[in-house]
Formats: sequence, C-alpha cells, structure tokens
Amino acid sequence: MGRLHRVHRGVYAVGRRRLSRHGVWMAAVLAYGDGAVLSHRSAAALWGLRRDGRSRTDVCLRDSGAHARPGIDIHVSTTLTEADIATVDGIPCTTVARTLVALGDVVPKRGVEGAVDQAEVQRLYDGRAVSEALERAGPRRGAGVLRTVLEGYEEPTLTDRELEERFLALCRTASLPSPAVNAWISPTEGVTYQADFLWRKQRLIAETDSREFHSHRAAFEHDRLRDQRLTLAGYAVVRFTWRQVEREPRRVAAVLRGLLARLARP
Repeated sequence: MGRLHRVHRGVYAVGRRRLSRHGVWMAAVLAYGDGAVLSHRSAAALWGLRRDGRSRTDVCLRDSGAHARPGIDIHVSTTLTEADIATVDGIPCTTVARTLVALGDVVPKRGVEGAVDQAEVQRLYDGRAVSEALERAGPRRGAGVLRTVLEGYEEPTLTDRELEERFLALCRTASLPSPAVNAWISPTEGVTYQADFLWRKQRLIAETDSREFHSHRAAFEHDRLRDQRLTLAGYAVVRFTWRQVEREPRRVAAVLRGLLARLARP
C-alpha cells in the first residue's frame, strides 16, 4: 500500500506527494465534506471556459462556519441549490450556468465575456439554464456583470439557412474562395460527417454554431471526437459562433484567409 501524504486535514494523497491539477481541485472539495463544490475560477477552468493560473482553489459552501485552509478560497452561498451542481471528471462543481454567474464576482467583465464565448464554442451554453441560475442567485455582483454581458449577446432570430447565407456573404465580401456547403466527408471507413463549409483543395472545414444548444456535454464530446477524426484524416477544422459571424466578420475573414494561405503551401 502506498504511503499517505497529507494534503488537507482528513485528506491524503496515496503514494505521491505531488498532485495533478484535478487532484488539487478534488482534495480542496473533499476538505470541506458533503455539500462543498468547486466554483468560480476553478470551476471555469474545469469546464474549459477559461484558464486559471493561480495556485489557489475556489470552493463554494452553503455554511459560513467553515475554517479557512491553506490554498483554498472559500465562497459561501445560501442560494446554491442542487440544480446548480454538476460533476465533471468525478469532481463536484457548479454547473456552467452557475459558474458564469459566479465568475463576475471575482473577475472583470472581459473575463466573463470570454467564458461565455468559450461556453458557446464548446456547446455548453444554455440560455434557459443561465436565466434560471441568475434568478436563483439573487442580487450579487456576478449576476449584474453577467446580465450586462448578455445584453450585448442577444441572438438575432437566424435560421440555419440565414446563418449560412451570412457566412457565404462574408466570404464573398472578403474575396475568399467559395466553399462547398453542407458537404459530406468520410474521414475513415464507415464514418461520415457533414461539414457546414468545406474548402476541398485546402482540406479546411468551417463550422458555424448557433447559440441554441440542448445536449451540452454529450454534444461537446461528440464534436471533439469528430474534430479529432477529421484532424487525423488531414483536415483543419475551425469553429465560429453566430456572434462572430454577425458582429466580427472582418476577424472571421482574416482567420479564414490566413488558414487558406497556410494550407495552400506545399
């Protein structure tokens, strides 16, 4: 049996003193027992919404009587409910929606905007869940910051066809080669995918994502597997949100132009 190394009072690592990032997060949650969850910056990093280079871990509790422990920032919330809690890689944490609410308590508005963008790209954003989390959270700085961010994120009522047309218009305006639309690709035998936009010669695929997502984690996992298979087959895959296509067409065009030029090189 491996040697026990004390991490926190009542929490030990078996066989090794140095923990992985996930191990540090799990140890911090375990240090406060049932009801404790990873939250704020740490939860955002666990979900892949933003990087967190700090050595400290954010943990949310419902009880204000807990004692401080080294390396852990405690956040007490009486409004945290079971609907705000999820489990990722075995670690109890706040849901994406609750994490976005809490982030505004501890990071600037720009940091919350970036996390919302990442949630969209990774198909983890659910507008209804965010609205419900905001309502449960009540008045707090983070809720106000997130509401301000979302005011600039109101999605136009675009059908898939309309989003497709805007993307193609963006390509024409930027004098980019016209891509094939809704093209079928078979990266490996027995596996077939439909690409939103495909430049066959350069083997570049562009996907445009709406904000209306429902399957969340399952869709995220599926898209990652799909992108991995396409990459192994020699394709480059780039994803754009509806907001980027709608409000940042020059930046989107610059990314596409750069990728097409690089992929055209022998």
